[in-house]
Amino acid sequence: MLELQALGKRFGAVEAVRELSLEVPAGELLSLLGPSGCGKTTTLRMVAGFEAPTSGQVRIGGRDVTALPPQRRGVGMVFQNYALFPHLDVAQNVAFGLEARGTPRGELRRRVGEALERVDLAGYTARKVQELSGGQQQRVALARALAPEPPVLLLDEPLSNLDTVLRERTRTELRALLKRIGITSIFVTHDQEEAFALSDRVAVMYAGRLQQVGTPEQLYHEPANALVMGFIGQSNALPVHVVHADGDGLLCELPGGARWRAGAPRDAARAPAAGDALRLMVRPEALRLRRADATYGTDAEAGQGADAGRAAELAAVVASRRFAGALVQYRLAAEGLPELLVTVPAAHDGDAAVAEGERVRVRPASGARLHAFAEHTP
Repeated sequence: MLELQALGKRFGAVEAVRELSLEVPAGELLSLLGPSGCGKTTTLRMVAGFEAPTSGQVRIGGRDVTALPPQRRGVGMVFQNYALFPHLDVAQNVAFGLEARGTPRGELRRRVGEALERVDLAGYTARKVQELSGGQQQRVALARALAPEPPVLLLDEPLSNLDTVLRERTRTELRALLKRIGITSIFVTHDQEEAFALSDRVAVMYAGRLQQVGTPEQLYHEPANALVMGFIGQSNALPVHVVHADGDGLLCELPGGARWRAGAPRDAARAPAAGDALRLMVRPEALRLRRADATYGTDAEAGQGADAGRAAELAAVVASRRFAGALVQYRLAAEGLPELLVTVPAAHDGDAAVAEGERVRVRPASGARLHAFAEHTP
């Protein structure tokens, strides 16, 4: 197990990482996800021993390694640029760390061979790294990190140098490999799709602080705050005020008068009350639209009568429509609101498609999860 206890790092007046506490169980694949400058790479470098923390502890397998140099931590690391030596062949690159540790020659050959077999490069020992594809170079770097059999593997944006098609294939292979080996791994990435594809859990960071840790499903459907929801997937952020609060549910009114129900804020200092200003966030796929002049019958999908359905509808104009394969994306303009994004499955769009400039009405889909957050959240 890897444990970070109240870990912090300052660079002069800049607090790069603040009071970060995190546990990564043995065998788990965890991603540190966040925008550039959020502290994720600094955190990884403190775990590896390349940066000394200003405060807190790093513990591996119950042992405090905070003051130990990198070579004594038993941590493997794959760098963003792979850091392979062009003048050495594949086997020599993989053996480099083992040689630095004084590994006996027979043991060294065995470990190099096993590491290359693990990444499906057993026949590449004599190849020069310049002769390899980007995906193969990534696997050589991974084999070098795995050869010493470390308890923890750290990967700093290991797929960023690959093209889109190769990146998708390699991350699938990488996850399968690491799960087969059973090694505890931490990835640093700013790409949420990559984090979701690789990880058992994802730790979202922003401005040096850990915002939320959870499975991809938890982060998407149960965001802790507006920062997490805004960074994970796409969302619409709408200003509202509370009309009525009952338990965990809120009835919120948007500019223009439409009223939508949402869950109570998880990030508010107190329970919301009527009149409070909040930020309502809703996923594009959680919205439905229809032509403004379409006949309105009983709103069976929403489980409510036509009058209640109309009260939930927001008037808007289609600013753009874009076909995106499985989805059709609509961007809508509504008075008093930022641009709205609505996505519709292409198979359901068909004859119901509306053109740019048409007037439409928008409401939440039946069972949609709408999230209210404190208006002051950055």
